[in-house]
Amino acid sequence: MNPYLVLVLAVLLAEYALTAGADWLNVRGLQTGLPDEFKDAYNSAKYARSQSYLRDTTRLSLVVSSLMTALTLGFILAGGFGGLDRIARSAGFGEIGTGLVFAALFLFSWHLLHIPFSAYGTFVVEERYGFNKTTPRTFVLDILKAWALGAVLGAPMLAAILWFFGRMGAPAWLYCWAAVTVVQLLLSAIAPVLIMPLFNKFPPLAEGELRSAIEAYARSQGLAMRGISVMDGSRRSGKSNAFFTGFGRFRRLVLLDTLIARHTVPELLAVLAHEVGHYKQRHIPKSVVLHIGITGVELFLLSFFIGSAPLAQAFGLPQPRLYAGLFFFGFLFAPISLCLSVASHALSRRWEFAADAFARRTADAEALIAALKRLSVDNLSNLTPHPFKVLLAYSHPPILQRLRALGQDAGKRNSGWNFHRGPSYNK
Repeated sequence: MNPYLVLVLAVLLAEYALTAGADWLNVRGLQTGLPDEFKDAYNSAKYARSQSYLRDTTRLSLVVSSLMTALTLGFILAGGFGGLDRIARSAGFGEIGTGLVFAALFLFSWHLLHIPFSAYGTFVVEERYGFNKTTPRTFVLDILKAWALGAVLGAPMLAAILWFFGRMGAPAWLYCWAAVTVVQLLLSAIAPVLIMPLFNKFPPLAEGELRSAIEAYARSQGLAMRGISVMDGSRRSGKSNAFFTGFGRFRRLVLLDTLIARHTVPELLAVLAHEVGHYKQRHIPKSVVLHIGITGVELFLLSFFIGSAPLAQAFGLPQPRLYAGLFFFGFLFAPISLCLSVASHALSRRWEFAADAFARRTADAEALIAALKRLSVDNLSNLTPHPFKVLLAYSHPPILQRLRALGQDAGKRNSGWNFHRGPSYNK
């Protein structure tokens, strides 16, 4: 048997086992006793409801991952990629055009398979717990808009990558890296004004107590914000959040309308202070640089496999095709991608602690604690996730660790300690 095929099958099964195992441990480890930190925020019925929500969402996730893993294995072993290549080549386009058809057929089919599960998650699971605000019309329009964006933005980028690898020889990955980096930075800058408004409305925050308080806090931190927007998140979900988006003159603070409706002004300021903490400590540009570096590593490794004949034969192609090699390499890169993701999540959790520490120093620590509790309760968050699930999938620390870090650090500050570092966390 082709060694690449053996490796790909092993990777698919191992990745499935890891994620499914983490989900199983996460549900099995649920604690029925309400943590002391939430006894003033949760009642026993709602806490039980949050655990029921975790079970239902995990069950759906396991069904989807099990089915998709089985379909992927079957598709590979049945020579599905070879058949897809024959269909794409029958259109009679050149190499780049054939590559675009191949990618469109594969990605479109993959997305179609996910639509029923996405609909079930939205209109059954999220509806059952009072989160869903999405109408069928919005659901369908979101899918169509996402497909259109994928075609408008993804097709030229894929064509450029195929052109570089087809014409530029050994340094092709460097040209691809430069092109992808430019596009990523450009999209990050213009997304708030060109892309995000395709899905949501972003009216400016009205004049009043909250806007005045935010502007005063921003001035105190020397932060020049280009705008404060309210996102109509309630069109789709009852969950809450806030974030900074964009760069330079496109940068803006976005508050979901659900967040504003449920929190006091001091709590909202504390949430803002956390986001400002990310900005002040340059977590956003650091994250961008990190992802650019990962992209470079991926493209460099891709350059060794994109034209591999044994890899193409493992997926049922008689000879290598650059466009197919892109997808085949994705299967090989999965273990590296998982390791990078685990490291990236660990760094992100550290940054969240640092942003909390900044908010504690510059805003009301008790208000931040109250806001985090309310967000967890309103979003039915899992208060006691299993450490292995946290390791694999959590970009934010579990809420109890954040609250305990804030409480301990607030106590040090109130005792007169000079505390300037982010909270420590022993995993």
